[in-house]
Amino acid sequence: MPSLAHLAPGSGSRDGDLVAVGADLAPGTILSAYRRGMFPMPIDGQLAWWSPDPRGVLPLEGLRVSRSLRRACRSYSVRVDTAFESVITACADPGRPGGWITPALVDAYTQLHALGWVHSVEAWSPSGELCGGLYGVAIGGLFAGESMFHRGTDASKVALVALVSLLRSGGATLLDVQWRTDHLASLGVVEIPRREYLRRLAGALAGPGPWDQDPAIS
Repeated sequence: MPSLAHLAPGSGSRDGDLVAVGADLAPGTILSAYRRGMFPMPIDGQLAWWSPDPRGVLPLEGLRVSRSLRRACRSYSVRVDTAFESVITACADPGRPGGWITPALVDAYTQLHALGWVHSVEAWSPSGELCGGLYGVAIGGLFAGESMFHRGTDASKVALVALVSLLRSGGATLLDVQWRTDHLASLGVVEIPRREYLRRLAGALAGPGPWDQDPAIS
């Protein structure tokens, strides 16, 4: 199989989104991939690396918060990195439609969380129940969202609202969501060409992010 170190976005499959197959899930491999605009997602039982063209991003000034979502934000409290393993386990539930998060990915991102590179944002009920959340990779001013889940109405969206606030206050500039979907588009996600994504990525990696400090939800 080809080594990830010798592949760059643009090579690989005809549609261009799949750019490498193989390599490993060591922390250095994963972080190197994100710094080059790639992320892992299995396909047909093999470890694959993707760099979508176009790329889905959520402009930090462009989040759409509906009236109902504003109400939901008052129904939950938000915490950061207090239940990472519960969040990633919920996201990796094999019963979820389209589930793709394998046990190997759970182990890899849990290790990266322990090393300080992967973080969770969680929505909690007043009674102390974890109702939703998300996790992703933070490198400088980049946050690469990986997955989210909810057990309560709009709980994952509440976590996203809190994440955007956190990123803005911490000086981050790029929130990557990989692919645009209709659901994400309703929240403000847009598509940009890969070339533009890589340009923004370079700037984000060189800049600050909230986890360079002690993150706090405002």
